[in-house]
Amino acid sequence: MTTIGDIAKLAGVAKSTVSRYLNDGSVSEATKRKIQHIIKETGYTPNAFAQSLKAKKTNIIGTIVPRLDSYASSRTLIGIDEELKTMNYQMLISHSNLDLEREIENIHSLVTQKVAGIILLATEITDRHISIIKEVDIPVLIVGQQHKEIHSLIHNDYEAAYEVGKYVMSQGHKRIAFLGANEKNVAIGIDRKEGFKKSIEEAVDIDVRFFETNRNTLDSVSIVYDIIDTFCPSIIVCATDNLAIETMKAVYSKGISIPNDLSITGFGGYEMAEMIHPGLTTAKFFYKDAGNLAARKMLSLIRGEDTPMKTVSGFEIIYRESVRKV
Repeated sequence: MTTIGDIAKLAGVAKSTVSRYLNDGSVSEATKRKIQHIIKETGYTPNAFAQSLKAKKTNIIGTIVPRLDSYASSRTLIGIDEELKTMNYQMLISHSNLDLEREIENIHSLVTQKVAGIILLATEITDRHISIIKEVDIPVLIVGQQHKEIHSLIHNDYEAAYEVGKYVMSQGHKRIAFLGANEKNVAIGIDRKEGFKKSIEEAVDIDVRFFETNRNTLDSVSIVYDIIDTFCPSIIVCATDNLAIETMKAVYSKGISIPNDLSITGFGGYEMAEMIHPGLTTAKFFYKDAGNLAARKMLSLIRGEDTPMKTVSGFEIIYRESVRKV
């Protein structure tokens, strides 16, 4: 690959001169023409990241969101925007539509738009994410997932699941189904499951089985039917409120009463969980507050302040009618 150094050598100028040309700096017309000709001949493509990093940053924070129709995402965005405005910053939203390739492209795009920092509402962190985040060299904050090398803000999924498990035990349930999500999403697919497992380690005379869905509605309904037909639990613990609501629909379609015949719990604390009947017992996460916190953490990173690598947002168990005591 041709580098700035190669261009400078062929043009007989310093690397700093080529850099000034690429960033619209002061360069003589004769030198401009010479550099233009060499760039055209070599097919050199400027590194957009390097250029943008040398330019003055804006007061815009890029925010990448996986879904615009998600309660968790929308509440988090409201929190981010609300807090940024108090500090004279603006939010620029980039939608990835649960497409990891598009998510990577969005990081590139936001950097070229000279954002001051990027907040990534993540569902999955891959090696490519880590590589590109290190390359851009501007503050990047992951929300909802964590990585030891990247500043992260997470919900306390593990402890929330632990508390849900303890509550399920206290209600006398012995046949328990845990309906989880794909483990590529570490927070939902792994942390919630592991927290629940920890809560039941010392329990005796119980039968707990773990199931997984790709969070597609048809797939979820099929798995719920299978759980009921082959296992017949007294409670289904669902990894998200959306899964819990889909589970309730599937259960009702089989003529089963909630909670008289089968109890159900969720995670999230979505508004819908309170409006349905019976109300859904759930671990409520404070998404808007997490958005406020994410914005403050990002501004701290931009100012170069000492900021912890991991910040944990709280939760609350909301007890409603969807769980009965056995």
